Amino acid sequence: MSQPTLYRKRIIPDECIPLNDDEILYIDEKIIVTRWKTLHPKENFTHGLSCYFLDEGYKVSKFLNSCERLVYWYCDIVDYTYDKAEDTYVFRDLLVDVIVYPDDFVKVTDIDEFEQSIENGVLKTADVTGALKSLSKLLDIIYGGKFPLLTREIEKYT
Repeated sequence: MSQPTLYRKRIIPDECIPLNDDEILYIDEKIIVTRWKTLHPKENFTHGLSCYFLDEGYKVSKFLNSCERLVYWYCDIVDYTYDKAEDTYVFRDLLVDVIVYPDDFVKVTDIDEFEQSIENGVLKTADVTGALKSLSKLLDIIYGGKFPLLTREIEKYT
């Protein structure tokens, strides 16, 4: 059975990249779990795993270094479209991200890019409200001590 094709659509810069090298480990109507290597090599991490939470508006990724040690958890706020005829998912990065470090320090990033995209009209009202709802749900989970409920989907494959 063939697997769907995944794409990552970024707003800044404006690009849509097929994730041809991502390996789909699990897929159902609520989540997609993938294993990947970095598209652009980094010094501190080389690969990882991601779980797209289709109904929630976020993707949680485990970034690992070459020694298989956790660098951090990276959470993208995303939306997606699915084309059944082509069996393709296009995940659009809505710019706001949350990083959870191994010591449980939490950092929300790229608010400046989010604000610029609103000002420039790239993000519409529905995009902004959807992103903020997903961000709020994600932060409630993290600050409520329930982040392991999200990471367990990835931990099954590490």
